Amino acid sequence: MQYEALISKRSAHLPGNPFAEADARVAIAIAQGRDVIDISKGNPDGQPPIFVQDALAAAAHDPSEFRYPPFDGLPQYLDAIAGWYKREHGVCVNPATELLATSGSSVGIATVIQALIDPGDTVVAVNPYYPQYEGSTAVAGGRFETIPASEAHGFLPDLEAVDPALWTRAKLLILNYPNNPTGAAATPELYATAVRLAKQYNFAVLNDFAYAGLEFNGARSLSLLETPGALEVALELGSLSKMYMVAGWRGGFIAGNADLLAAVKAVHRQTAVLASSVIQQAGAVALNSDQSTVAELAARYQHRFEIVRDGLRGSGLEVNQSYGGLFAWARVPNGAGTSADFVDWLLDTAGVALIPGSCFGAVGEHWVRISLLKQTTELYKAVLRIRGALGH
Repeated sequence: MQYEALISKRSAHLPGNPFAEADARVAIAIAQGRDVIDISKGNPDGQPPIFVQDALAAAAHDPSEFRYPPFDGLPQYLDAIAGWYKREHGVCVNPATELLATSGSSVGIATVIQALIDPGDTVVAVNPYYPQYEGSTAVAGGRFETIPASEAHGFLPDLEAVDPALWTRAKLLILNYPNNPTGAAATPELYATAVRLAKQYNFAVLNDFAYAGLEFNGARSLSLLETPGALEVALELGSLSKMYMVAGWRGGFIAGNADLLAAVKAVHRQTAVLASSVIQQAGAVALNSDQSTVAELAARYQHRFEIVRDGLRGSGLEVNQSYGGLFAWARVPNGAGTSADFVDWLLDTAGVALIPGSCFGAVGEHWVRISLLKQTTELYKAVLRIRGALGH
């Protein structure tokens, strides 16, 4: 049978998934009997707060949750998201028109792009970028263009310096702060500029706020929706995964402009699995809490970042300053080849798995991403192995 004739051109030309490829590299090394410390993944290494686990267990025994949930989300979950926005960010969102429950922020990324992008439309992202932005744009048949964010500018883009022709082409600008992979944190000025340009050139802005609450040094989270006028042009993704260590539960939401969100809801109702009712119930309890457990996580990740940064100082693998999130971003040593070459060499030589910066776009070449989602003893071991491999 000629299966090639049955496969869509769209699916045949999608970019690869770098995280699946990283998993495969590690699996091969382990199958060969290697002792591998895998710090390539963004997969939580702990457990949710006990009160969140208890809420999930209680919801699982509630007969009212045995039925399908409402398409756009349980009222109590949407109310909890709105309360969280009000308390944490001073933003008022209407649960009925400006919120949507999703099975994680990844579903949100794909659904927003499908709702806003027709074939040939331009999506703009900041480079380095989370790979799904490009992949979901490819699925929608859109054009994917990027704005560089350099080390010299703290890996924040200079939106004012962008060629106006790009803004004229743009239909959607995607931001992501705190940033994966660089750890950069947005400023009010950055968001204000994005909102102003969106109004001037008639494009939408999507902020991937998956790492909300996980800023370092006690810094307060900055939501794009706090920016004056943002609700006229913007959407924002939220995730339970990182704030409450429930990545496997797949819970999230989209907040923002009612007209844009109406289109997103229409696509979501046709293409996506509804967010689980029990996850929404547990998520409501988590979002209604005082967020002290999230602050504790942020402090934990900052400590881990400092272990990696300080431990690798002078090794040749120099770590860039991070302001939040789950990763360290480090420059590949001079003469070590491409980021992919260095990652392969380090896995073979030291038994430490990282992910190449090139997976996050052209600006990421000659950088690597290091996950902080390992216990401190494992991070210390990884640092020692890396220093040993590099001759330090």
